[in-house]
Amino acid sequence: MKLVDYFNEYNLKTENIKEFEEFKKFLLDYNEHTNLTRITEEDEFNVKHFLDSLSIFRTNLIDENKKIIDIGAGAGFPGIPLKLYDKTLDITLLDSLKKRIDFLNQVIEKFNLKQIEAIHARAEEIARNPIYREQYDIAISRAVANLRTLSEYALGFVKVGGYFISQKGPEYIEEIKDAQNAIKIMGAEVQETIKVPLPNDIEHYLIVIKKVKNTNKKYPRGGGKPRKKPL
Repeated sequence: MKLVDYFNEYNLKTENIKEFEEFKKFLLDYNEHTNLTRITEEDEFNVKHFLDSLSIFRTNLIDENKKIIDIGAGAGFPGIPLKLYDKTLDITLLDSLKKRIDFLNQVIEKFNLKQIEAIHARAEEIARNPIYREQYDIAISRAVANLRTLSEYALGFVKVGGYFISQKGPEYIEEIKDAQNAIKIMGAEVQETIKVPLPNDIEHYLIVIKKVKNTNKKYPRGGGKPRKKPL
């Protein structure tokens, strides 16, 4: 199926479809000399990168002008598709690998995107910086880490009343159970889980976690502790 067919099937607006196709081509061309994604087949790319990214809108939390941070942005998912779909969003793309940030900066320049920045940093370090700490309406991540670790990475960025949305696979129930203590320590609580059925019998889930109080200044911990010794 063509990307426009998927958009129509999921009742997504298609006015920016040309930019999505251009971004896909730019990424795949770049990927030939700098490894950024293993997903290169067109149908799989459309489903696992574009539709999966845009599934965030199913939460009904992504309104105009929302301030969002994408933690572990990688090749730009879900942050870049969200921005291409809604240009009013103020997005920060965060990743610890410079080669990814270099690519994302080229994307920002190529598409002349405003109110978006790519930052080369570790989440547990920059979340302690007052410029970024508890400044975001929403933190999102589909980074490869368990929810227990991701909660410590992400919730320090979220303002009280805001949300952390984690994209997960079928193992989400066990991850939520294991992450309860970390989520509570970070000043948040699980609000809901949204099932996202995708083409080709793929099932993903959105874990919506609400920030209910300020995070203790001790967190997130530095030195790689969120991953090595989760809360």
